[in-house]
Amino acid sequence: MNKRVLLSLVCSLLLACSFAQDVWTIKADSINPNNYFGETVANGMVGIVSSPIPFTVKDVVLNGAFDLYGRGRVSNILKTFNFVNMHLDIDGQRIENFNQVQHMQQVLDMKHASFTTTFDYGDKASISYTYYSLRQLPYTALVDVTITAKKDIEIIPASVMEAPDMLRDVENYFNQIDRPHVTISLLTSTAKSPTGKLFMAASNSFLFDEPHGSEPVVIHEMWDNNLHLLKFKKNLKAGEAYHFAIVGSTLTSAHNDDPLNEAERLTLFATLQGAKRLLQFHNEAWDSLWKSDIVIEGDNKTQQEVHSMIYHLYSFARSGTAYSLSPMGLSGLGYNGHAFWDTELWMYPSLLLLQPDIAKSLLEYRYQRLGAAVNNAFSHGYKGAMFPWESAASGNEETPVWALSGPFEHHITADIAIAAWNYYCVTQDKNWLRERGYPLLKATADFWASRVERNGAGHYDIKNVVAADEWAENIDNNAFTNAAARANLKYATDAAKILGIVPDADWMNVYNNIPILKFPDGVIKEHATYAGEKIKQADVNLLAYPLHEVTGNAAIKRDLDYYQPRVGEGPAMTHAIFSILYSRLGMPDSAYHAFKIGFEPNMRPPFGVIAETATGNNPYFSTGAGGMIQAMLNGFGGLEITPNGITQLKTKLPSNWQSLTLTGIGVDKKTYVVK
Repeated sequence: MNKRVLLSLVCSLLLACSFAQDVWTIKADSINPNNYFGETVANGMVGIVSSPIPFTVKDVVLNGAFDLYGRGRVSNILKTFNFVNMHLDIDGQRIENFNQVQHMQQVLDMKHASFTTTFDYGDKASISYTYYSLRQLPYTALVDVTITAKKDIEIIPASVMEAPDMLRDVENYFNQIDRPHVTISLLTSTAKSPTGKLFMAASNSFLFDEPHGSEPVVIHEMWDNNLHLLKFKKNLKAGEAYHFAIVGSTLTSAHNDDPLNEAERLTLFATLQGAKRLLQFHNEAWDSLWKSDIVIEGDNKTQQEVHSMIYHLYSFARSGTAYSLSPMGLSGLGYNGHAFWDTELWMYPSLLLLQPDIAKSLLEYRYQRLGAAVNNAFSHGYKGAMFPWESAASGNEETPVWALSGPFEHHITADIAIAAWNYYCVTQDKNWLRERGYPLLKATADFWASRVERNGAGHYDIKNVVAADEWAENIDNNAFTNAAARANLKYATDAAKILGIVPDADWMNVYNNIPILKFPDGVIKEHATYAGEKIKQADVNLLAYPLHEVTGNAAIKRDLDYYQPRVGEGPAMTHAIFSILYSRLGMPDSAYHAFKIGFEPNMRPPFGVIAETATGNNPYFSTGAGGMIQAMLNGFGGLEITPNGITQLKTKLPSNWQSLTLTGIGVDKKTYVVK
């Protein structure tokens, strides 16, 4: 038994107690705070990361907000104010650590994106609180709290506003707005980002069930410059349940020119809707998203795991924006929150089929930074547009200098172009192609025409690159880079013809002369000096899917058999490609095996969040989730993106599945079934 299979079995056994067979919820009944990897509730803008400490979250991460601090002399995604933490005093004793409570359980409801913690506080009270990052309100979150007294008690709940250490020039405010029918107390803070580049703000307020005039009196307390709070006192009788909520909003000058006033306005807007209506609209928004789903009959465990992957992809992005997806989404500060090829090659394809409007937002992010990519190409002596390996707010290169992928991992440019072409193929939106897609395709094709070294027929070489297999640095004629460049050139040509534009004839000239190297036995050679060594992640096998450079079952299997045993302890998504290829070769049980070993060894307690590698501890790795959902859609489900739209290949299911149903696919929200 190999190491990854053994790890998979051990991981499955360790997590079995945490995973009920409810396909929509993940429960942690036995929590070890020393071995705890939190879950995230997010709405594509605000990410709230759980903690085992009562009334405390680990992080509040804000999409689209970057500044220079921390690692690598490059910008980092920002934590914002923690505006959802609480204090709770019961009979004068504060609940502030894990060891004070009993029977703690935490539950992620993936259907409606809520995270609930329940526990007992001795013989005095049972407590339940739930976090929501409200889907319908991008900058707003809600905490819903119920305290049930076991005996007569006095409670003092407090809403805490705390600034992360990296923020500076913190200012705190308390405002009370009185109207004949309502009194609203606003707890507000502002600060500057680490370099002063951004102005940041957050505000929150209590929501009470009592009619105006009988709600508790709210008191403001200033603790220090980085923390202030609102609190109230309430006496409860034995058996009485008391409910309240906290709603708050956060944003920066990257999102709005006036963050302070806008944060308070958004909090007022939410407060006057009330908790019931806020949760109604939130649930309806998630119900709409889940119309696009993957339904497995006969395997509840895999169904739950697949729902978790889709849930995280949906949580980390949203339509109507121009924000991309980081490898760790909004689950923390991993990879500085930057966008890599992880977006366009791994996460985007799944979202393109399930949620085309979200996919459109991811491409809008790239389109709005096309000018920066043109400048980047110019700086390196090339024409067209050269997209950065790591991208943040500006679209300039954000890779730390010590990482050679910044100046040399050029396939990212083709990955973005391929994503643009596939958006057109799925949507058939010619207006978008003319206004957004073709400018991307043209500029990137021009880059490759200038990037190749023209050394004679069949030798338009692409030299000195970092491969998709990132252990191969500064090598020539990398298989994936060359094949992706060829795809870019062809798709630009095809797009021009669709739009009635005469394409640059040199594009297809270059296409026809970029080499794909082979060993004598016909196996694709990863690069010019490749000699069979271990690889970090999929490279050559990507030529069969998604590039279709390699076709025919014999050729696909030849490359698969050669490279599959050479993959080292690299990131999770490689095995998704193996799974897709096995599915398309008519080997569903091998596909299922590859699918499972691609993520189960990477799952971390107590919720099974996915880390990047089997030995790493940096969840949530949404790149891996994106790859695995492609394995479901494009592998087992047989979906294929063609110039004329989505088609379905004939595939077979693993022996333990009865059926697979893909709902809400593409712009027409079609259903595809495999039995």
